[in-house]
Amino acid sequence: MILLIDNYDSFVHNLARYFQRLGQRTHVVRNDQLTVNDIRTLQPDAVVISPGPCDPDKAGISLGVVTELHASIPILGVCLGHQVIAQAFGAQIRPTKTPMHGRASQIVHDASGIFQDIPNPTTVARYHSLIAVEHSMPSELHVSARTEDGTVMAIRHKTSLCVGLQFHPESILTTHGFQMLRNFLRMSDIDVVSSADFSSELVQPRKANDVWPERPVTF
Repeated sequence: MILLIDNYDSFVHNLARYFQRLGQRTHVVRNDQLTVNDIRTLQPDAVVISPGPCDPDKAGISLGVVTELHASIPILGVCLGHQVIAQAFGAQIRPTKTPMHGRASQIVHDASGIFQDIPNPTTVARYHSLIAVEHSMPSELHVSARTEDGTVMAIRHKTSLCVGLQFHPESILTTHGFQMLRNFLRMSDIDVVSSADFSSELVQPRKANDVWPERPVTF
């Protein structure tokens, strides 16, 4: 089971959908509705810390999840979750010069781990106004992707399976996000549906209907 920590953001449900397409059971819980000990009891195969509209200090149990569980449970942080991982290990988080909301950027990566078999450079979706400062990055963390201007876009812990992505792999603006999530599962020794393919949902025309989702869905 993949446990997704919901930092009060609709993107978490898109992430859950992707993991379901990869053959995973998912459980989405708000960041103030469980404790780190609850997570230990649940024994998830991995934890995903979602995006959110706040900074890491206001993200409920998210910081505690990283500091207390990174050595025992695979963790993926997306956007705010990425910033949570960076801050949990001592990096500084600061505002961007220009908010990056709904923008596509090219990143250059190290072609390993979550970026295995991903084209280099690759295009990703950015929805953020905070960044992790590279010169403050602790020795435990490796910067694995940057934008063309040097902004940190991905990090990973050097000895634990703890990965942060500043961008949104679940957005249609990220050209290989589905493969990145598949890579994360494989890194975590989690069985993946080998034939899973999300492309049909992105390109096939659909008939309009007037049934609205219970939660907002954003891209």
